[in-house]
This record gives sequence, C-alpha cells and structure tokens, in this order.
Amino acid sequence: MVGMGSPSATTLPAQEGGAAPAQEGGAAQRNPDCAELVGAHPWETTSLGSMESWDPVVRATVEVVLSSPVPMALAYGDDHVLIYNDAYGEVIGGKHPAALGRPAADVFGDLWHTPGVGGIINDVYRSGQSFLEAETQMAVPRGGQVEQASFTRGHSVVRDRHGSVVGVLTVAAETTQVTRRLQSLGELTARLASALTIDDVARVVLSYAMASFDVDHCVFAVDDGAEFRYVRRIRGEMVDEVDERLPPLWKRVGNDSAFPLVVAAQSGRPTFQTDGSPLAKVATDRHERRIRALAAMPLRTPSLRGALTMGYRAAHAWLPAERALLYAAAELVAQAAERARRFEAQHGTAQLLQRSMLPEHLPELDRFRIAARYDVGVDGNAAGGDFYDAFELADGRLAMVLGDVAGHDVRAAAVMGQVRAALRALALTDPAPGTVLAGLDRLVGSLGAESRNEEIFVTVVYGVLDQTDGTITLGSAGHPPPVLRRAGRGRASAELVALPPGAPLGLGGSWRTSTVRLEPGDTILMFSDGVVERRGRTLSAGLQDLVRAAASATSGDPRNLCSLATAAVAGSTDDDVAVLAVERAVALSRSATMQVPAEPTGPSRVRQWMTTRLRDWAVPEPVIGAAILCTSELTTNALLHAGTPAQVRIDLSAERLLVSVADTGTRGAVTRARTDTLSSRGRGLGLIEELSDTWGTDPTVRGSTVWFEMLIPPAEKG
Repeated sequence: MVGMGSPSATTLPAQEGGAAPAQEGGAAQRNPDCAELVGAHPWETTSLGSMESWDPVVRATVEVVLSSPVPMALAYGDDHVLIYNDAYGEVIGGKHPAALGRPAADVFGDLWHTPGVGGIINDVYRSGQSFLEAETQMAVPRGGQVEQASFTRGHSVVRDRHGSVVGVLTVAAETTQVTRRLQSLGELTARLASALTIDDVARVVLSYAMASFDVDHCVFAVDDGAEFRYVRRIRGEMVDEVDERLPPLWKRVGNDSAFPLVVAAQSGRPTFQTDGSPLAKVATDRHERRIRALAAMPLRTPSLRGALTMGYRAAHAWLPAERALLYAAAELVAQAAERARRFEAQHGTAQLLQRSMLPEHLPELDRFRIAARYDVGVDGNAAGGDFYDAFELADGRLAMVLGDVAGHDVRAAAVMGQVRAALRALALTDPAPGTVLAGLDRLVGSLGAESRNEEIFVTVVYGVLDQTDGTITLGSAGHPPPVLRRAGRGRASAELVALPPGAPLGLGGSWRTSTVRLEPGDTILMFSDGVVERRGRTLSAGLQDLVRAAASATSGDPRNLCSLATAAVAGSTDDDVAVLAVERAVALSRSATMQVPAEPTGPSRVRQWMTTRLRDWAVPEPVIGAAILCTSELTTNALLHAGTPAQVRIDLSAERLLVSVADTGTRGAVTRARTDTLSSRGRGLGLIEELSDTWGTDPTVRGSTVWFEMLIPPAEKG
C-alpha cells in the first residue's frame, strides 16, 4: 500500500549543501530519503528562501510532512513549490525526486491544468477554505507497472505566524482496497442473485472471500437440522474451472461451542479476533492450527442459521471499514442462502411429485432395448406435464407411450398422473390404440368438466409392439409422430412415421392407426414437443433437425438416441423434454449389473468385476482396457460427488459395449470423510470423450447417469 515508507528523521536536518555521503567500508550506497533531500536542497533559489529564514509554522509543517507515514505534500507560495515525504514520493513515482523544491505546475505539466487537479490547490490557497476530495483516481507505479489507485485527499491551508496563507497541505489516504472491496461487493450481489442452490451460494461466497479479502482460510456454514454443515477454502488450494462447477465437499459439525462458526450462528453476534489461536481447539490440520486472526459473521434469517468465517495466518486488525464490508456481505449471503433453501425445498417437492409420475424401471427384454430421458424445463422448480411409460402386456406385447399435458404446475402434473394411470388400466384391459385413446379422451373431458376449465390440453402418442416380429401399431392424439431410424445395410436413414395426428384428448375426436415394423438394428423414437420447438423457428425445421440427428447417430442404441435427441435442435427451451426410444437388437445381448458401495474401495471392486466379466464374454482386450479405465473414472466421481452407492451396468451386443454408471445422490449431499483417497473430481470426462465412441449424461429425478459406448471392431467381435 502506498504510504508505508517513512523518513529517517522527524526534524529537518541542517543544510550541508549536498546529499548524504556514501557509507563507509564499501557498503552499497542507499537512495537518500526525503528528509535528507530537503536538507540538501538549495531552497534559496525558490520562493521559500533559505532554510534558516523559514517561518516557524512552515518549518513545523514540513517536519510533520516528513515524519508522516501517509502521503503528504506542502505546496508553498503562489507558485506552489513542493515539499513532500517518502510516501508521497511513491505516489508520484518517476517524478520523484526531481519534483522536490519545484513549482507544481512545472512538475505535473498539462495535468496540473486539468479540472480537479491544480484548480483545487489554487482555490484552497486563494479562498483560505479547506476542501475534502471524497475519492480520486491516480496512476501509481508499483512493481514495475502503473496501477490505478483510489485516494481520499484533504487540502488544508497553511498560515504563517502572522496568519497569512502561505501554502496548501495535502494529505492523501489511499482507499484502493476499500474501493475494490466495495466493487466486489456489487459483484457478489450480482452473483448471489443467480445462485439457485446452497451449493451455488457456497461456491460464490468462497470465491468472493478469497479474492476480495485475500484471506488464508474461509468457511461457509448453514444449519442442517440439529447440526451444521460447512465447506471451506484455504490459501494455496488448487481449484480449477471444473472444480468450481462441481458440488462442494461438505463436512458436518454438531452444536460444539468450541467452533467459532457454531458460536456465531447460534448467538447471532459477530466476533473479531486480531491475534491468537482461534481454531486451536477444533483444528483438523496444520492449515487451521496456523490461523491467528479470525472474523466470524453470523448468517441469520427467519428460517436459516449459519456463519461465515475468514481467517489470516498473521495478526490482523479488523478495521471499522473492513468490518462494515463484512456485515454487508454477511447480510447478502444470508438472504441468498435463505432463497436457495426455499428453492431446494420447492425443487425437492417438485422432484418428489415428478418421481411418482414416471416409471421406476423400464422393461428389460431379450431382443428389444428401451431407454428414456426426461429433462426438466424452466428452472426445475415445478413438476411438468410431460410423461413416458413402457410396460409389458399380458400377451407379451409391449405398450409404450409418450404424452404432454400443457403447463408447469401441480395441476398439470396431477392431470398427467391421472392420464398415465388411466392409460395403464385401459391398456391392460384392451391395448388397441383406438380403444385406449378413446378412453383417455373421455377421462380428460370429464376432468375438464369437473374443474369447469375447458383449457386442459393433452397430447399422446401410443403404440403396441409385437415382440415376435417387431410390428408396432401406433395412434396419435395431437402429438408429433415418432422418428423411425433404419439401420440399413450400408448407411442408416431416418424419417418421421406417417401417422395421422388425430385430435388432442378431451375434444371427442376419432383416431386412426398406422403400423411400422422394426427390423433388427432399427429404432423408434418418441418425443415431446420441447425437443423440437424453439422460439423464432418453425416446427418443421426442428423436426428436420431431429431426423438428421437420428440418421447420423453412430448406432441405434436407444440411450444414445435419447441423448442426441435432446440436443438435436439448437437453442434453449423453457419446456420440459421427454424422449423414449426402443431398438430391435441385431442379436441377443448380454448384460450385468453391480452395486458399488460408497467407499474408497468401490472403484477397485468395479475394475476386478468388469475385467472378469468382459473376458468371460471374449471382448477384445483393447476395448476391455479402455472400458475399465473410463468406468473407474465415472464410478469414482459418482461416489465422490453423490455420496451414495452407485450402480454400474454393462451391456454387450454384437456391435457395441454400453456401460452406464448411475447414482441416486442430489446436489449438496454430504460426502463421506474418506473420499480424500478418491480421484480427480470430474476431470475424467475428458478421458471418456477421448476413449469412447459416444457418451452422454441422463439427468433423472432420482439422480444422474453417465454412460459411454464403445464399438466392437468387426473383425474382432466376441
């Protein structure tokens, strides 16, 4: 900080006509300080005159200037001859020491005549009235570079012993750090405004504290029932962009009064310790034992208790301005944390409702593979009306449906649940598409009449698959037709099924059906309108994009197609997205599943299990090696971030190996303490991108699934 230098003497040295002599004994000559320069300057050539003739008040003022640790300068006389101290010399940089004893206008040139510079000195000198500049920007040389620094400057008149104004004394207090912290407080406000979850708030707060206050240790904590959960950041911790996007690693602490964060959270009172060992009783590592100064700020709202602590490894005086910033930051963080908690509660309710509406598991068939995906629209804070389902009928056929109830609220979700349940009941009685759609039409009409609301809008595409020959009989009630991907012998193709649309449910329409046949390798893809509808684009353009994406897919694997479908059309959508795909396999596939405990030994168990299973299946060794490496990374990350057991599933067909790793964790879940031994927090996705033929993620209401696919070389099929 400018102003840390201080002169070597507090009184004016006797004038000796030259600078201080070199040190004896061959020691390196040091640069003279301002006190020495003042003593050696030929003042008789200036308006001040010889030093012996100086007015006692002027002499006393110069002594005060030279002894001050903050930047001070005296502009004397009508020409404003400059006398200043070492701290001010640092501020003016290259102009020092030549500026000493020279008129200010000569020193600063054209800058002196710009508004707010020399004019202020002239006004104070002529009027005899002091003036305070709240803040001004100055270019200050530091570390070989020039930086913009903020100063608050006070200008006071200096009178001689007769009371006449003879000069202007300027005192500059640097406020750069305070100004920057105020700016960062504005940035904190903006970033917290977009923080939806407690995890988001934690990331923002930790980053803000480390950057704005340059602390050595920071902890953010919130209550979690009878306990508190907290996450910390320490100086020197390696955090990259991937880490910033991943969920923080939370720890728990009970109501232990030895923890400053617990005391602050429970009492609602901040504490500031300038020097000592504030974390000695609770330190878990050397980083916490080295903390000497600590500020603990409570985070209190009507529905939340928490704390924010910041610490330094050296003694630190918590100045009033710094405390005021901490109070303001804590208030902002507390409000953001309360909003995030409300969002998470609402989001959890919406997820619970959505979970009850979608099937727990899709059927596992011998010659047909099924996959589905549901991406929540808007902000994920409301249950949507999209749904999918697939279930086996009594005669062995497969019923499959994808529907959409307009709206993003509890009412839409309730209608969707009723429609889905009714469809199952109707299909199990008479699965013919015409019969099922007619029954659903009567149901939706009845719901609209009961609620006296004629705006219930429901669309459905429904089909029955005969597993013996791959024939699908389809019917649509106002829903977009499915995409049919033909594997072909040389090059895949895709098209929309020629399906009469029919009227949406509840309007008393009639529905015609179409029949398509899945040949081995073919896939049918049902989708909701959120997949293809974009603002500013026509529906036909979105449908064309989806068809092209299906045709260019590396395989007809239903999981792969579901992933491609959700990203086939450029641009974002506020609507929910649901897709359901069914593939007729070329040959019987083999599959196996392993439940992996949330322990550090989990990844090694997966590697051993996969190696044995894939070798038994005669998978080529290069594919085995790459698959095990990718699976180990995914399993490690699932265990680390979800904190729950993971499920690894492998599925081998004649042409490809599909591996998926699913967890049931939620954002903000507390991770086991032993996860220190696990690997690299998400950086394995680049490895999967490199080694696999295709990969993707399937967000679900029960957690998330990451999967990858590796094609089996034709000459080496096992």
